[in-house]
Amino acid sequence: MKLLKIKDNSQQKKDVFSHIGKLVGKIADKTLEQLEHEGVFIFPEIVKDAEDISRDQMILQSVNDTYRSGNVMGVLGCGDERLIIESRFCGEGEDYFFQYLLDKVLDFPNIVDLESDANQDNRLFNFLLFLFPYYLKTAMRKGLFKKYICHRYNDAHVKGTIDVARHIEKNIPFIGNVAYSQREFSFDNSLMELVRHTIEFIKRKPYGNNLLIKVKDEVKLVIDATPGYEPYDRQKIIEQNKKNTVRHAYFREYLALQRLCLLILRHQKHQIGSGSRQIYGILFDGAWLWEEYINSLVEDIFYHPMNKSGKGAQRLFNRNVGLIYPDFISRNSEARVIADAKYKPIDNIGNRDYLQVLAYMFRFDAKAGYYLYPEAEGSGDLKLWMNRGSTYEANVTPRDDISITKHGLKIPMDVWDYASFIAKMKISEQEFIYIFST
Repeated sequence: MKLLKIKDNSQQKKDVFSHIGKLVGKIADKTLEQLEHEGVFIFPEIVKDAEDISRDQMILQSVNDTYRSGNVMGVLGCGDERLIIESRFCGEGEDYFFQYLLDKVLDFPNIVDLESDANQDNRLFNFLLFLFPYYLKTAMRKGLFKKYICHRYNDAHVKGTIDVARHIEKNIPFIGNVAYSQREFSFDNSLMELVRHTIEFIKRKPYGNNLLIKVKDEVKLVIDATPGYEPYDRQKIIEQNKKNTVRHAYFREYLALQRLCLLILRHQKHQIGSGSRQIYGILFDGAWLWEEYINSLVEDIFYHPMNKSGKGAQRLFNRNVGLIYPDFISRNSEARVIADAKYKPIDNIGNRDYLQVLAYMFRFDAKAGYYLYPEAEGSGDLKLWMNRGSTYEANVTPRDDISITKHGLKIPMDVWDYASFIAKMKISEQEFIYIFST
């Protein structure tokens, strides 16, 4: 296997990628949306209204004689070539920071073993399996998926369309029954059967029951809703779902769940990544993971509007104009603070980032804004005071009432195992949120 590991938000010479040239040729300068259409699983799914993750974002972007990586982490493959994108806070060993984000946001088991080069496909498969509870819970917030199913009957209680050919075949001589078919709105449909097959497949894994216990109520609902489940129908159910994907926008969470279930069940049949021309893999949006992780730390201090679910939407102007989703709005309305989570190095925060937060501050009458970013050096906060005046009048001076602060959370690098990483992260988290509690 030809393997290359790189880090997010980094730049490498193109020569470094020469031994995985076939894979790089298929992903370089392609957007996340294009890669998703080609079979790569993107988490969270491509969101058309998200600000932090753009459908135009590239995994590897050509910059002269180098490739620059973005905010995503994960595994990509093509034939015998693999590319692993680690977090930039990964040391020489395992990527504890990436694992920590997955653990805090998605309740992932500890599976990130980046040293196991020979087991990359299994690790990719585990990523898919461990995402299942999250997608199942998210989809079923909309309730059980229901659709029209054509059922065929042969009895005396005719309610639908008579099937003449089948009636002649089954009811000659006539004994009182009539063959007919009827469309009925049912929970026991091909999509729910696909979810059921995935549940039964995961149950047979050594860690399956521990994984599904997190969504035991949802699992019970699926099992109760699929009395027609038969283990030997798996391939038929897979084919039905491949041909009939969820189309209604209201059920887009079920579309994501359907796609994940197909990947899990088809991977078992060695259909993912088959052939030397197909690219496959799973990519996690570091910006989304970072924002949700920060929310877990400051949710008692800040409101957290979420553009993916439409929760907490704000408007810049009256007449419902100017939809915005600030990352964080302080609950203290007397001394309002706006904060923006940025999964990028401190030197990359600027230009459009400044304009965005200042617009939010102006909208909510906030005098203080913060950029919340991860950093490894442990440097102090950088506080920037807004200017007043103009260069034309040569009277530019800093104000003393409006400021933006770049506030970093220190990520431990000098650790020897995951337990020590967690212990040091707890200390960093306490220091990080202390500024908002004083």
